[in-house]
Amino acid sequence: MEPRNQTAVSEFLLLGLTDDPALQPIVFGLFLSMYLVTVLGNLLIILVIGSDSHLHTPMYFFLSNLSFTDISLSTITVPKMLVNIQRHSKTISYTCCLTQVYFVLVFVGMENFLLAAMAYDRYVAICHPLRYTVIMNLHLSVLMILFSLCISFIDALLHSLMLLRLSFCTDLEIPHFFCELAQMIKLSCSDTLIDNILIYILKLAYSVVLPSLGSFSLILTLCPLS
Repeated sequence: MEPRNQTAVSEFLLLGLTDDPALQPIVFGLFLSMYLVTVLGNLLIILVIGSDSHLHTPMYFFLSNLSFTDISLSTITVPKMLVNIQRHSKTISYTCCLTQVYFVLVFVGMENFLLAAMAYDRYVAICHPLRYTVIMNLHLSVLMILFSLCISFIDALLHSLMLLRLSFCTDLEIPHFFCELAQMIKLSCSDTLIDNILIYILKLAYSVVLPSLGSFSLILTLCPLS
């Protein structure tokens, strides 16, 4: 296949979940229902936590941020698919595709960090109940959120910048309903060795280095055994 520079690529094709015209209305209704339930359910959680002073604790603070992240992740991916089904179109612009990749990485990273923060919050509540309010204060909770945001933004930015340097082939079909990093790398006609190495290194950092060092440091500094 003949390669083309990324500046010449104007759009990609999202193949979605099925090509059967008879199933398209079913897929549309199913995903629209799930999207509305996700948005309304998470908005309700945020409103309840915000309106009840008894829920202004670190655990519910993390939960409200997790709900916002869930809404954002769904909004980045699902509405475009619904519009494409309604318009009987599979196209997505190059800029929109890169934007999807960036924000999907941001919000997926945020979800992972928030779940880790909630797990640590429960660790402190169970193992050190008398010191819980001292350790898990508002200052630490905000710092955890900011740390999660910074790492997620940096991770997504690195991957997005690496995508910008790639050239793409004439086959621009993405076998998914949203733009995914791995699928875009597969479509590239450029050398993707550096991209794959970066993905491997960052996955290793996410799954091993950061959790191990983070948990060890927090336990030693904030919850000493003595």
